[in-house]
Amino acid sequence: MRVDKRQSAPLQLEADGLIEGRNAVIEALRVGTAVDKIYIAKGETSAALGHIASTARGKGVVVIESDRRKLDAMSQTHSHQGVIAVAAVRAYADVDDILAAAREKGEPPLLVVCDELSDPHNLGAVIRTAEAAGAHGVVIPKRRSAGLTAIVAKTSAGAVSYLPVARVANLTALLKELKEQGLWIFGTAADGTTSLYQADLKGPTAIVIGSEGSGMGRLVREQCDFLIAIPMRGQINSLNASAAAAVVLYEAVRQRS
Repeated sequence: MRVDKRQSAPLQLEADGLIEGRNAVIEALRVGTAVDKIYIAKGETSAALGHIASTARGKGVVVIESDRRKLDAMSQTHSHQGVIAVAAVRAYADVDDILAAAREKGEPPLLVVCDELSDPHNLGAVIRTAEAAGAHGVVIPKRRSAGLTAIVAKTSAGAVSYLPVARVANLTALLKELKEQGLWIFGTAADGTTSLYQADLKGPTAIVIGSEGSGMGRLVREQCDFLIAIPMRGQINSLNASAAAAVVLYEAVRQRS
């Protein structure tokens, strides 16, 4: 990868998953580097930044206009030139390929759908548990979600190397498509009307894990066939998103064994 000569410590940039500067980001897009998101300084009218934004959007990369102070805080080089790309640790998968792989194994698909998990540590923990439990893939939304960053990879303990992760523009549309393909959609909710231990997770299943703060969005919730609740016996009435995913996934493991 060609690096802007005005930048320093390119090896550290790669280790941190950040690609800084106009030339470096343009080159990364040109050679097909897996990019999770690109942050561009808000209000910039540079032709180079406009070219980066249009090229990135054409490749399906999320482009976020951000205050320059945020870019300054993110920057490792202090010469980001108004643009920072966050590299993905691996390319995103396709949901259809995940389903096809499950069927080739002769197994009913088991997917985990994360509805706007913004904490990369939570997403990494979900991916780690999903891989250990034998799930076939994880699905995340393009926006308002952590992506396959270096932090997620580290938290997953390497599971991102083995478990495919797909990213889609619209989770609601995806859930509709999954139902058309015969999957049952189980959403996790504190007020769920079906106890986890009454849910049948043996067939083709997608488990939806809501965001850390507000849980599942309304439209996503409406697409669920069942809202399942994890029995809570203590004073706390909810679990961390990644802990909830682990409990539900291993109930699926128990039922499928």
